Amino acid sequence: MPIPMRSFLVAATFLLSVLLYVDRVCISAAKNEVASDLSLSDQQMGWVFAAFSLGYALFQTPSGLLADRLGPRRVLAGIVAVWSVFTGLTAAVGSFATMLLVRFCFGAGEAGAFPGMARAMYSWIPMQERGIVQGINFSGSRIGAALTLPLITGLIDQLGWRPTFVILMLIGCVWSVVWLVFFRDDPIDTPWIGESEKEYILANRQTQTSDRTSDENHSLLSLIVRSGNVRALSAQYFASNFIFFFGLTWFFPQLMTRYGLTGMQASLFTAMPMVCGAIGNWVAGWWVDRLYSRQRRSSGRWGWSRRVPAITGFLLAAVGIVGSAYADTPLASSLWFCLCIFGADMTLSPSWSTCVDIGRTHAGVVSGTMNMAGNIGSFTTSLAFPYLLDWTGSSIAFFYIAAALNIAAIGLWFRIDPMQPLQPDESLQGAKS
Repeated sequence: MPIPMRSFLVAATFLLSVLLYVDRVCISAAKNEVASDLSLSDQQMGWVFAAFSLGYALFQTPSGLLADRLGPRRVLAGIVAVWSVFTGLTAAVGSFATMLLVRFCFGAGEAGAFPGMARAMYSWIPMQERGIVQGINFSGSRIGAALTLPLITGLIDQLGWRPTFVILMLIGCVWSVVWLVFFRDDPIDTPWIGESEKEYILANRQTQTSDRTSDENHSLLSLIVRSGNVRALSAQYFASNFIFFFGLTWFFPQLMTRYGLTGMQASLFTAMPMVCGAIGNWVAGWWVDRLYSRQRRSSGRWGWSRRVPAITGFLLAAVGIVGSAYADTPLASSLWFCLCIFGADMTLSPSWSTCVDIGRTHAGVVSGTMNMAGNIGSFTTSLAFPYLLDWTGSSIAFFYIAAALNIAAIGLWFRIDPMQPLQPDESLQGAKS
């Protein structure tokens, strides 16, 4: 049986997701070297982590709008080139102020990656494959994070942190050129895909609609602000990112400090949860699609195919983060955090699938809005951990806040209806078939 050509699209977005997090996590692996070179305190490093999150959050919705208007081909090629340049410029900074500026711009550059991918998935991926494809894409980010910490730690030891950032810049530029040359925004315009596969995609994706809103007196952004679905999706994603970004930033250095580990030892203990996050993405993606197919056949009401994996994931994340807080050894802490990240990442496929479900041709801006809220959570985490630790002398308060946010997110999923599109006059193809 020939491999579907759309699999190569998924492979490209998977690699982009890997690169996204390799570039992002590199600053955490280089934390001690950067802090020593620039004479930065833990609180200042918290602001360095936060500067990325702030730029990333603020440019989510604008980047999503660009992906919807200009198409993911040009937008993804452009933003990967931009963020790669700022990855390289990180190597040139010489002060706290310039580091904040470069990391903010780096975050702004990365902002359109997942909204752009969501818009590509809308056009290219049939409804019944949406969950597993989203799971594959997000597992790339976790595999990227898992690979980064030991590999980048070794590279930094050999070359120094500045040359490492330059190497990552060059890799990103190569991906950008390849994407621009080969990808097309719609399979209809793609010469390298067969007619039978093209017909299959067109028959099973959601119906294309115009960019006009259902109420011409209101703008698209007004629809988003008034959407209870979008508000609830955004709030639950804040909780998901609050935990996960701790794993990308402070989990590594706090393991070194808490248990007296070397950088390589801490990197291995930190990589374990990222691998479990990748597995969580695969499990949730498979589960989303299986529930979707079963519920569509039995009742036509497939909203629970998104809710059940997300609710399960948030429950596991809440249990895991509390367990990690009380672990006596680095292995136990890492294993509890594996459960936490496995659960947190189970929420990604249903969250992003729901953005595409309700956003449709506006999937970029809907997913960008949700991801903006999520990365405000990341921004909060970057600062909350070092400041709470400084104020209370313990990290326990942070862990309990994270657990409480995940419990609250469970309730939010009972308010989310994936079958209700952003534009009320649209009906989802496949919902009644």
